[in-house]
Amino acid sequence: MKLIIAIIQPTKLDAVKEALTQVDVHRLTVLDCQGFGRQKGQTGNYRGTEFSVNLLRKVQLQIAVNEEFVKPTIEAILSGGRSGDAGEIGDGKIFVLPMDDCIRIRTGETGSEAI
Repeated sequence: MKLIIAIIQPTKLDAVKEALTQVDVHRLTVLDCQGFGRQKGQTGNYRGTEFSVNLLRKVQLQIAVNEEFVKPTIEAILSGGRSGDAGEIGDGKIFVLPMDDCIRIRTGETGSEAI
């Protein structure tokens, strides 16, 4: 079992959800978050005063999958979250973490059956 955490542009959320549905991944958690990487924020103007926004709005997806779904899930996130064919700075990151256990609260099932 793996926990896949993806940080993507908010505008790409619908495309990523559609791509995940096509590979039979129907369970995910979506969180609004802020951060920056190579973009290092943006500069804007408000009432004639220039200001810097260091944190940019992002969306974090958390998806728990069994081993056979790891590669299709990653490929779906890449295809839905990438800007254009080559991608752009700020498209996001995908982290794949080992997951020791999963427990379904309703039934008490554990492991792969709980996912």
